[in-house]
Amino acid sequence: MSTDSPTPTASGAAADVLAAAVHDAADRTAELLRAAPGPGVRIPRSAWTVGEAAAHLVLANRLMAGLAAGEAHGTYGDGTPGGLAAANTAALAAYPERDPDVLAEAVATSARAFTAASAARPASTPADTPMGPMDLATFGSYLLTHILGHGYDIAVALRRPHMLTPANAALTVPFLRTAMPRVVDARTAAGHTACYRLRLRGAGAAPFAVTFASGEAAVSDEPPRRPDCTITTEPVTFVLLALGRRTPLAAAARGAIVPTGPRPWLAPRFPGLFTAP
Repeated sequence: MSTDSPTPTASGAAADVLAAAVHDAADRTAELLRAAPGPGVRIPRSAWTVGEAAAHLVLANRLMAGLAAGEAHGTYGDGTPGGLAAANTAALAAYPERDPDVLAEAVATSARAFTAASAARPASTPADTPMGPMDLATFGSYLLTHILGHGYDIAVALRRPHMLTPANAALTVPFLRTAMPRVVDARTAAGHTACYRLRLRGAGAAPFAVTFASGEAAVSDEPPRRPDCTITTEPVTFVLLALGRRTPLAAAARGAIVPTGPRPWLAPRFPGLFTAP
């Protein structure tokens, strides 16, 4: 499986934009928690409650802040979705805090601990993350994606507006590009050969290609051949599909996906070729 896909890096103003997006996502998640009626509200289509999702965010933010600072934290799962899920379960069992107000403060402060640690080192510095090696700039995109995903879940559970926007959705692309080859679903992708081009409509993110050969995925800036299917999607929908929070059918019904190319019928299959990270 190829994992050497190039990803954009951030420096200067771009790093400031990413840090501001991380702070905003964490702060808005904290606001949701402070307004929650309690920690026991169930998250739809999830085994977690709001309190458990918030506690997980605190633990993940703290772990990632330490890793961004260059601290050694040992292995957290095996980098696969299943391994990460098992590690999350064990970590939550060892961290009993579920008070929404306490967790709200911790979500915000731990996110800032990450951006402070990242700002102290070059964006190109390699980091050993729960999803494998990546540079600090891509690691920041990972943290943002993680906060947005669980913040979205909390918002849905509380029936409040979520914090995903086209602008912060575009900032998740460096991480999602890196993660794609690592989270291919071996069952659904078995024997699959096709070249996809992905375009985020109006988000300012550069298009990129995902090419499957015998069930393995490689990500590149440009497609190595004529794409079989070009998928143009609204940015927030792209993130929700990538994180398994929306189905291709629901996205198509909203007009948020436009497939073109010689094999446009491949578009609905694409999200199912991966296990959401």
